[in-house]
Amino acid sequence: MKKCYEAGIDPKSPKAPRSIEDGVERFFPDWKNWDLSSFRKAQAEEIQILADGPKLIPSLIVYDNGEGQHPEDFEGTFLSLLRGNKNEIHFVQGKYNMGGTGAIVFCGKKRYHLIGSRRFDGTGKFGFTLIRKHPLSRQEQQTKKNTWYEYLKINKQIPGFDITELDLGLYHRKFTTGTLIKLYSYDLPTGARSVISRDLNQSINEYLFVPALPIYTIDKKERYPQDRALERELYGLKRRLEQDDSKYIEDFFSESYQDQKIGGMKVTCYVFKPKIEDKSIKESRESIRREFFKNDMSVLFSDNGQVHAHYTSEFITRSLQFPLLKNHLLIHVDCTNMHLEFRNELFMASRDRLKGGDEARYLREKLANVLKRSKLKEINKHRKEAITVEGGEAQDLLKSLTKNLPLNEDLLKLLSQTFKLEQKKKEPPKTHEKKHERAQEEKEPFVGKRFPTYLRLTRHTDDAKPIAQIPIGGERTIRLLTDVENQYFDRIEDPGEFEVALLNIKRNEVTGGDQAGTPREISEVFNVVKTSPNNGVIKVLLNPTDVVQVGDAVEIQASLAGAGETFEEIFWVKISEPEQKPEPKKEKEVEDDRLGLPKHILVYKEARENVITWEKMESEGIEMEWKTVMHPYIEGETLESIYINMDSTVLKNYKSKLKSEEQYQLADKRYISTVYFHTLFLYSINKNRQYAMKCLEGEDEKEVDLTEYLKDVFESYYSAFLLNFEISELIESLDV
Repeated sequence: MKKCYEAGIDPKSPKAPRSIEDGVERFFPDWKNWDLSSFRKAQAEEIQILADGPKLIPSLIVYDNGEGQHPEDFEGTFLSLLRGNKNEIHFVQGKYNMGGTGAIVFCGKKRYHLIGSRRFDGTGKFGFTLIRKHPLSRQEQQTKKNTWYEYLKINKQIPGFDITELDLGLYHRKFTTGTLIKLYSYDLPTGARSVISRDLNQSINEYLFVPALPIYTIDKKERYPQDRALERELYGLKRRLEQDDSKYIEDFFSESYQDQKIGGMKVTCYVFKPKIEDKSIKESRESIRREFFKNDMSVLFSDNGQVHAHYTSEFITRSLQFPLLKNHLLIHVDCTNMHLEFRNELFMASRDRLKGGDEARYLREKLANVLKRSKLKEINKHRKEAITVEGGEAQDLLKSLTKNLPLNEDLLKLLSQTFKLEQKKKEPPKTHEKKHERAQEEKEPFVGKRFPTYLRLTRHTDDAKPIAQIPIGGERTIRLLTDVENQYFDRIEDPGEFEVALLNIKRNEVTGGDQAGTPREISEVFNVVKTSPNNGVIKVLLNPTDVVQVGDAVEIQASLAGAGETFEEIFWVKISEPEQKPEPKKEKEVEDDRLGLPKHILVYKEARENVITWEKMESEGIEMEWKTVMHPYIEGETLESIYINMDSTVLKNYKSKLKSEEQYQLADKRYISTVYFHTLFLYSINKNRQYAMKCLEGEDEKEVDLTEYLKDVFESYYSAFLLNFEISELIESLDV
């Protein structure tokens, strides 16, 4: 706003920037230098958040060397509510004029909140006022239902005085113009009550995923004399995630979605490495959570770079059904280009979650459908295959155990509600798969260029021969080839653009012959999903809307912007009859053979033939150590596998009391069967009863998923009890 006024532009006029990005580029020509620490720090001094007061109950000072206000304008700006004074200004955040007011409720019991400001051009006085919650008198307590907030005026005016500069404890500067707000006794979350340049910095980085300008968080030597990093700048989580030398990120990519109901939506997925440098899996996971998931936000919904709502990792395990990515995936959903009416039905003023309406449900469903078919599917599949063994000792033992397991009718019913117990036919091995795998291995790795040199379809197309038949109510994926690097659309410096536009519609003879129809926006004709380049392939998924009819031919142009030139491909698609859904197969009668039960996979610390090792499990993000007894692999609503640790302390201690090889073998079988079937029944009972797990961590209550719960149960002496006590011994111990 300050830069706009200094340029002589009315912020509400057509000459003003139309977006935050446009405003930054126009008013801060050196913004690309902010990726360099020295330039970023210099700019960050313009916006500072400083700590003051006691360690446990600090006050926060927010300084912005921005527009500033005259004292006589306070009541129409800082002290007003619901005036919407930013609704016509496109390059700033804020909507209801309530942002500053929202912080009052966290300012101690008495809600003290100081505002001081001076206009950016140096005219007028430095104005100030103090806001507080009105302390009710004894009489007012008898007559009033609620208290209210009030602010200081002297002689019916906001007080002010002339200044040249003030020493207000700012970092590297005196106060001359701008605005300063002090939030007294601010109630920070439990996990952030320490050096604000570390913990509060990380939280703000999450909530300001892409801030317009860098910001400083500054603590005081008086508060933390031993800390050497009291000043840290922040510039949003996006830049931390996408830096070239990130030790945390394994891969990231984006999907751009254009939907008739939603509008535009860009989804970026960041996949973290399971293991970081020389850290253990547990240490790596804790480090990732601390640095990037401080507020348990796994799916971030932002508008103009500011996060307004989120999902937890429950979305990854339940909606996407990618359990191996639960602790290693962050998803950012940019809602800036959504239809205004749709977006207004999503976000709440509290910014802690989405509204529970039809729009939020529709968004969740569409988001899940897009990501289930994205590159995440390949990543999850690869990690799953890396910890899977076929046949061998595990399968043979499972068949033996399940065949001889005595199940009465009630127990069988319990399991059949959770697992498919029908006989599965053995299929002959597919020999061509190995050839395909060998061909994949021999293929040279793709090396992308910084800028593309071509864009072309995988095959030729023209008006007479469309590239694809797209059924009404269905979808088709168009593949285009290029040679640009995978992160071309998402990188911070010199990102590229890929557009899909509608050129023409030719109606079928029944609805108007072959005359060209009126061109429309692509979003009116198709719901479109555009992917990041992936090893030289850009995918465009097209799903027809109700605008087109069977027999229509649609001409589409795909454009990929390069270094100084744009590459284009034009192709036709034709709308066809709806696909016939295959008739559902008749379900076979349930047979009592239990081969539909989950596999159990034995895991060992040291490598041996046809087994999974601790190291292999940890390379895919699953912690295995001496105390671990088992890890249930739950995908969606299905318990697919139970990984049993054959080198657990529980089993080692139990076998230490034995003497012969035969006893060792019996101990292994008892351990495997005990862990497997107790896991099986605990899982079935919890799923059928639909229990939800929670545990206390300090003052906070944390949701615990079924995987964590079952794993922890077996680590907490339960498995040792099962192994070491016979029923007869327990009865005798009662001494009755």
